[in-house]
Amino acid sequence: MRSMVVMVLALFLARPASAQDIACATPRPMEGFVTCADVAQAEREGSIVLYATSPETNTTQLLAAFHAAFPAISTGYIRLQAGSLYTKLMTERQAKSYLVDLLQMSDMGLVLDLQKRGGWDRYVSPELAAFKPEYKSKPEGYWAWQQFSVSGMAYNINLVSEAEAPKNWLDALDPKWADGITVKTSNAGAQHDGWYQLRQLYGDSYWEKFATLRPRAFDSWVQQYGRVIDGQDRIVHTAGYAAYLELKAKGAPLGFSFPPDGMPVDPTGIGVLSNAPHPQAARLFMDWMLSVPGQTALVAEAFSYSVRSDVGPPQGGIPLSKVKLLIPEDWAALEATQRQFVRDWNWITGVR
Repeated sequence: MRSMVVMVLALFLARPASAQDIACATPRPMEGFVTCADVAQAEREGSIVLYATSPETNTTQLLAAFHAAFPAISTGYIRLQAGSLYTKLMTERQAKSYLVDLLQMSDMGLVLDLQKRGGWDRYVSPELAAFKPEYKSKPEGYWAWQQFSVSGMAYNINLVSEAEAPKNWLDALDPKWADGITVKTSNAGAQHDGWYQLRQLYGDSYWEKFATLRPRAFDSWVQQYGRVIDGQDRIVHTAGYAAYLELKAKGAPLGFSFPPDGMPVDPTGIGVLSNAPHPQAARLFMDWMLSVPGQTALVAEAFSYSVRSDVGPPQGGIPLSKVKLLIPEDWAALEATQRQFVRDWNWITGVR
C-alpha cells in the first residue's frame, strides 16, 4: 500500500503543472484588479526593472501610472529595438547576470524563442482569465499580449492629397514614391510582422519591387514620422497606427490609409523573467498591466489597442471591427523566418 502511495505521489510530481496548479486559489482584491503576488513582499523589494521595446515617452508614462498606484515600488527601464534588446538580454543571461524583472517585446518570434530557452517565469496571473487563448502562452502563464497595434500607410497631407495617397499595399509600389518612403530597420519586431504578412499575401516579388523604391530605414517611428512631417519624405510604409494617432492628436499634418487587403497586427508580449531580482513586485506589475486599470492607462498613453474586450479603443482610433486584420496563423512559422527577414530587409533598405 505504501509503495502504491509513493508511486502515485511520484506520478503527480512528475506531471506537467497545470494553470490551475500554479494559480493561487484566493487572489487578493486590489483597486480595480486582483493579484496572486505577495504585495507586502513586493513593497519590501521596492523596485522593478523593465526591458521594453515601446517608445521611451510611452514607457515612462506607463510606469509612472503604476508607481502612482504603488508608491513604495520604484520603476526603471531600458528601451531598445527588439533585436538589440533581445541580444542584450541574452548576453546578460549567458553571463548569469540577472538584472531585469520583466520583458516587454514587440517581436513574437523572440517571445517564443525565449519560451523555448526557459527564459520566462511561469506565473498564471488571475487577470489572464479575461484574455482569449490566442493572446497568451501555451501553456498559460509564461507571457501574454500586453497590447497590439496595426499597420497601414501614413502620409504628409501637405505633400500628398487623399486622392493621390496609396489606398492598398500594391499602390505603394508605384515608382512615384521612390526616394520618399520610410520604414523601420530589421531590429523592429513590427517590421518583421509586416514583412511576413505582406509576403504571405503577395510573395517575395512584392518586396523585390519595393526595394527599387530605395526606402529609408530608421530605428524609431519618431524618426520615421518626423521625416514625413518635415517633408523630407512623403509616406510611411507599414506605419504604426498608434504612432499616427499620437502625432495627429498633437496637430501633425498626417493622413492615414487603411489597406482593404489587410493590416498587419503587431502584438507586444510581456512576462516575468526567470531569476527576476524582484519577483513579487514583477508579478504585481504583471497583474496590474493586464487588468482594466493597467490596460486603460496603456491605451491612454500609448494609443495602442487593448487585448481586453472591456477596454475601449484609443482616443480617435477606429473600431478594429471595421478593418481587416492580418494575424499569423502560426507564430512559430513567423519565428522561423527571423534570419531570412533580417538578411532580406537589410538588402531592401540598403544595409550591405
